[in-house]
Amino acid sequence: MSSMMPKAPRVGAELARPWWRTLDEQLEDPAFQRRLYDEFPSEIEAITDPVARRTFIKLMGASLALAGVTACTRQPAEKIVPYVRQPEDAIPGKPLFYATTMALGGVATGLLVESHEGRPTKIEGNPLHPGSLGATDVFAQAAVLGLYDPDRSQTLTRDGEIQPWPAFLGEIRAALTAQQPLKGTGLRILTESVNSPTLAAQLRDLLKRYPSATWHQWDPASREGARAGAKLAFGEYVDAQYRMDRADVILALDADFLASGPGGVRYARDFAGRRRPERADRMNRLYAIESMPTSTGAKADHRLAVRASEVEEVARQIAAALSLSAPPADPALPARPALRAQWIAAVSNDLRAHRGSSLVIAGDGQPAAVHALAHAMNHALGNHGKTVLYTEPIEAQPIDQHQSLRSLVADMAAGKVDVLVIVGGNPVYSAPADLDFAGAMGKVPLRVHLSLYDDETSKVCHWQIPEAHFLEAWTDARGYDGTASIAQPLIAPLYGGKSAHELLAAMSDRPERSGYDIVREFWSGQPGYQSDWNRWLHDGVIPGTAFAVKNVSGGGGVGAELARPRVAADAGRTSSAPASYEIAFRNDPCVLDGRFANNGWLQELPKPITRLTWDNAVLVSPATLARLKGRNTPAFQGGEHGQIISDVVELRYRGRAIRGAMFPVAGHPDDCVTVHAGYGRSRAGHLGTGAGFNANALRTSDAPWFGGGAEIVLTGETLSLACTQYHHLTEGRGQLRVATRDDYVRDPKSVHEVPGAEEAPNKIITLYPAVEYTGHKWGMAIDVNSCIGCNACVVGCQAENNIPVVGKDQVLRGREMHWIRVDTYYRGEVDRPETYFQPVPCMQCENAPCEVVCPVGATVHSAEGLNDMVYNRCVGTRYCSNNCPYKVRRFNFLLYQDWDTPSLKLGRNPDVSVRSRGVMEKCTYCVQRINAAKIDAEKQDRPIADGDIKTACQQVCPADAIVFGDLNDPKSRVAQLQAEVRNYSLLGELNTRPRTTYLAAVRNVNPELGE
Repeated sequence: MSSMMPKAPRVGAELARPWWRTLDEQLEDPAFQRRLYDEFPSEIEAITDPVARRTFIKLMGASLALAGVTACTRQPAEKIVPYVRQPEDAIPGKPLFYATTMALGGVATGLLVESHEGRPTKIEGNPLHPGSLGATDVFAQAAVLGLYDPDRSQTLTRDGEIQPWPAFLGEIRAALTAQQPLKGTGLRILTESVNSPTLAAQLRDLLKRYPSATWHQWDPASREGARAGAKLAFGEYVDAQYRMDRADVILALDADFLASGPGGVRYARDFAGRRRPERADRMNRLYAIESMPTSTGAKADHRLAVRASEVEEVARQIAAALSLSAPPADPALPARPALRAQWIAAVSNDLRAHRGSSLVIAGDGQPAAVHALAHAMNHALGNHGKTVLYTEPIEAQPIDQHQSLRSLVADMAAGKVDVLVIVGGNPVYSAPADLDFAGAMGKVPLRVHLSLYDDETSKVCHWQIPEAHFLEAWTDARGYDGTASIAQPLIAPLYGGKSAHELLAAMSDRPERSGYDIVREFWSGQPGYQSDWNRWLHDGVIPGTAFAVKNVSGGGGVGAELARPRVAADAGRTSSAPASYEIAFRNDPCVLDGRFANNGWLQELPKPITRLTWDNAVLVSPATLARLKGRNTPAFQGGEHGQIISDVVELRYRGRAIRGAMFPVAGHPDDCVTVHAGYGRSRAGHLGTGAGFNANALRTSDAPWFGGGAEIVLTGETLSLACTQYHHLTEGRGQLRVATRDDYVRDPKSVHEVPGAEEAPNKIITLYPAVEYTGHKWGMAIDVNSCIGCNACVVGCQAENNIPVVGKDQVLRGREMHWIRVDTYYRGEVDRPETYFQPVPCMQCENAPCEVVCPVGATVHSAEGLNDMVYNRCVGTRYCSNNCPYKVRRFNFLLYQDWDTPSLKLGRNPDVSVRSRGVMEKCTYCVQRINAAKIDAEKQDRPIADGDIKTACQQVCPADAIVFGDLNDPKSRVAQLQAEVRNYSLLGELNTRPRTTYLAAVRNVNPELGE
């Protein structure tokens, strides 16, 4: 069993490979090279044993003999139930689209939901909503699966016993009646961040009736740092809105603004719009200072890796260079390396040279001081009113949520709380460990919880009320700029759930009101209600509700913060203390704070950067892993099925400890660890329970995002991690084209200056006959320069094409079923590499290597150039997968589809067949959407217009990196993109003539820093 331990990363040395996807590849591990050629390692291992070889031949003989039988397997019988009364606008087989909105972390995103005969099946972004502009993120795409999750809370219970709704009404009203003489002294309401105008009005009405009651908020997915920073900078709560389309130079202070936070989908679109190198005078430049590699850091032209506690010090030094008064560096902090000093000087000069067109953004994981510094720098640079705008906060009651939670815990522990009503959230799991929320909660006489799942908080509550999914309920919510939307249900509550509006109505004088009545009553007093209500529902936005730009002035908080001496995070550490590390906490990019832990699409979705699935890990730098003498044995080492075997460590911090597997991340700063919350759940459904470790068990309320003094102790145990970064490798061939902006402007062909790229496919002699496509000629162009690696395309494709979840064990065997993947490539040194993302669907090759080897003609070429799959013919030889140089075909090894759970059947797209085991699957360019557009165009007696057809991956992409269309139409966007100089074919030297091509990446580097 090999290990990374004897091989230290060659930091700063000349690298053997210009491009690498894994640390083993970059280090040229011999075992990695041997196993790179084993596409199906489990079968190859079986043949090496002479006894196993005979068994293998017998099994293969039986498989081939039964191939015809398996190809004709009948699908399970399903009943067709007709409408009793068919809706007037419902045409069987033709989907309807409804506008709604999804609130997450106190911010709403506008959506369009596809409905088939009353069944929501697919979510798209609402092009009329300013927060989405037609795109979505991974959480919105996976929401359909959450709706049909059979593990959702399905019954109203009291101490685990099923009860009727009137029983709850009787008990809650009796408790509230007892509170009336006390004016609600013993009543506490705990919610997540509230951005619903209607819900906020209900809460305020409740507090008027019970003026001594208290409304608390706790939302791990909200913007705590930004909220506190605005209060410190301006003396009041305001929201900052960023105009990426106006910014020439952007500095991100530990801010992953492209993939998370409010406005992330919109910011990704605006940012990518300024990354077109063809308009050289408009291409922006991004600097990123971060403590953990992120999607935003990967897109940065220059990135500086520092510990989380050092971000503030670097920000102070940049502020000082911009002539903002700031004290010298604290002696307790380490001296600036030469590289950092050069970096700070270059960034400061660039920001100063772009006054009024620059932008500084601080991340939510940073304290208020860093946000205040960002506001001060924007003010000093003249960005206010240009690239950054300030408005009223979209949260109905912005507060210090950590302080609010501490106050609630103190009151519960002191016996001051008689009734606690928790509206959403899971504070028993997500609250900081030092507060002991569950212990204090046990002293409350009446505890009520409204939630989608019977989770950790529900366990310690008397009443568990099933919550209606946002696709089942009426509500309203505000987008990142304040724009309000009405959320309308697309299906009746599957399990009789109640919305937050209905729960609060139960605590009012009119408990019988429905969510629809409550929302409509609130908006009935607004201008235009009588005439425009239906238009609001149709469009998904209420015009004129965006917040006006607010004039703010810096208070004394910024100056006082700049003058305050900076204290190192581990300043209290003595020389005799054991070796300690800084620990940083982050919400998981896939399951967030744990609320999506039971969503199989998100659990199996490879995380950006690490590409881990079904687990979280203790993330460290390769140098830190080597220094700890830890083992991380990736690249098909030491496991029968090629899993990554990592050392399990005990992470100790402030008297508490958890255990998790270490995982090295290129570009991660040394001497610190990063852990993601959202895992280690004990009551999260059959998929989420027990996965990973609970990082919240180490968090404290006084240092919720990072702190010093953590210890890492090897336990001697190991754990297998499922990481897709090691799957579908293509023998280390150079697959990217990258140039600097200056080189590109000087010579656009410089993007192709890589080995083998100079030989154009049309000059290669071929045995394939030329085919002329007289009708449509479908193709796709993917802009590597725009892709942010968010994986929204992966989940969108999964939702559209009924792609099943296979589970961790099958991912460990390299059997994930995603039809599109996002490869991550690195170049340079392992401590500060350049990072690039490249989505890889089926290339739809004109000279398709898969077609000539299929013995039953299951993969064939259409008259429009698509590489089609005929599932009924496929007998599972996998010859096509073996012959595919792009490794984009997926074999359905087992019966991954759930044929038995009724609710899961409702969420499947009826326009796409649901495959059983034993067939090869792959991307089809969403042929069902192509055919639907052709039928519509034929009915209207018109040609298909460019843009009529959008594949699922194209439609969801927030960065607009994927474009699909007809290559025979020279005016189509895809034809124009493929005619650009930046366009290149993946492995074009093989003469497969792929219809999917790529646009090279162009980095806008600062000449002061160079490459």
